[in-house]
Amino acid sequence: MAQPRVAIVGAGMAGLVAAVDLARNGLDVTVLERGDAPGGKLREGTVGGVRLDAGPTVFTMRSVFEEIFADAGAVLSDHLDLRPVEVLARHAWAGSAPLDLFGDLDRSADAIGRFAGAAEANGYRAFCARAQRIFSTLDTPFMRAARPGSPFGLLGPASVGDLLALSPFVTLWSALGEHFSDPRLRQLFGRYATYCGSSPFSAPATLMLIAHAERQGVWSIQGGMQRLALALETLAARHGVRFRCTTEVDEILVDGGRASGVRLATGERVTADVVVLNADVAALAGGLFGAAAARATPRDRAPRSLSAVTWAMLAPTAGFHLLRHNVFFSNDYASEFADVFDRDRLPANPTVYVCAQDRDDPDAVPPGPERLLCLVNAPPSGDRRTFSATEIERCATRSFGLLQACGLTVERTPERTLTTTPADWARLFPATGGALYGRAMRGAMAAFRRPGARTALPGLFLAGGSVHPGAGLPMAALSGRQAAASAIADLASARRASTVPFRRMATLGGTPTR
Repeated sequence: MAQPRVAIVGAGMAGLVAAVDLARNGLDVTVLERGDAPGGKLREGTVGGVRLDAGPTVFTMRSVFEEIFADAGAVLSDHLDLRPVEVLARHAWAGSAPLDLFGDLDRSADAIGRFAGAAEANGYRAFCARAQRIFSTLDTPFMRAARPGSPFGLLGPASVGDLLALSPFVTLWSALGEHFSDPRLRQLFGRYATYCGSSPFSAPATLMLIAHAERQGVWSIQGGMQRLALALETLAARHGVRFRCTTEVDEILVDGGRASGVRLATGERVTADVVVLNADVAALAGGLFGAAAARATPRDRAPRSLSAVTWAMLAPTAGFHLLRHNVFFSNDYASEFADVFDRDRLPANPTVYVCAQDRDDPDAVPPGPERLLCLVNAPPSGDRRTFSATEIERCATRSFGLLQACGLTVERTPERTLTTTPADWARLFPATGGALYGRAMRGAMAAFRRPGARTALPGLFLAGGSVHPGAGLPMAALSGRQAAASAIADLASARRASTVPFRRMATLGGTPTR
């Protein structure tokens, strides 16, 4: 008999991974993407006739992607040229020498010792041990599994001591004070909260785990980050997935109390037994996919995560020696997050991230203009207001002024700069206000309040950075796997109940299920 049909709305990271897992299990999968290419936030821009990364720039947790490709009968390294990054990031403050962090713990500890003293180096070692314990506690039972309703849902594989070590009731900023007395180091490691769009002053100390994930390795993808999306598209197509780009979905159809397909902006109806929505959950709850589907998940009243102002540039640089990943810290970290989250304005003292995309060789300096992506945090209010050109230019002046104070000169010109604001992000990703990571992580229960793959509407599943296990490329990929696994399990259960024979389908772990 015909295999179940699946419509995946959105070809972001989670949608692509869900397509691979569903198709390799024999399902008939169609991916519907409103953009002109797969990738979602994994986007490219063109500046001065040169293409460069204009979205995520950091590739970590390589094993997640190796498992996805291996389960689909492929090898990741056959599809992507990955180069390990020797220095995880170079960190700078005005008036201080820069500090490099490495994947090797001893090298980083030695660097911190030279930068801030032996006590801070010892604090770093204790911090890394704590981050590793948190990562190990949450890796399998939380990040790679269906969302538990509370921390106590982890008690099976974890001891009470392990759960207490997660430090869910302590803010990241406060916990860092237990390891570092130098405020610059608290800034540095507090920045991991921004990886999921949150403030270190309100996010739980659990986010220390990001430090361990990064220390396991950072890679650059030769040819640009979008090669990852293209590799997944190729893998999915090999298993029979059909892709329809420049195709906008207006409504998720509901029939007999379950999702039955989608209606496109053109009026065309695509019938399906399963719909996987790879969009921000706020778009679903806000009714952008129809009133019937909106009831599938409660409207999220949680605060939004960070947005950003980015400048994708082709520009000559001088002075400060850039590496691939660089962070230039403000002199008032608390005011930066107060401006963004409390005052709803662009920060007066921004921290600036710079990805120098032609700096794979740490010793080499590009001979001419180089590809840069510069980013500062911004309020997620792009659906309520548009910052004026004057406000954006004032933010740019402050941001590039900080770079200058740290010794870096960037010769930016309008014709070779692509600026993206919260309002632009809001147009690209409706109902988000430009928030790039779903809900902000505030308080002990924040991670457990993200929706899981299943919804209240049978046949409709969620995937993406706004659902469990969270934001970032590896987490979004894992959410795609969980959506696929949930859909396969529900289809198998329905077929058992109907007593209709069906073809054996493999679960994500490779075990046959009837």
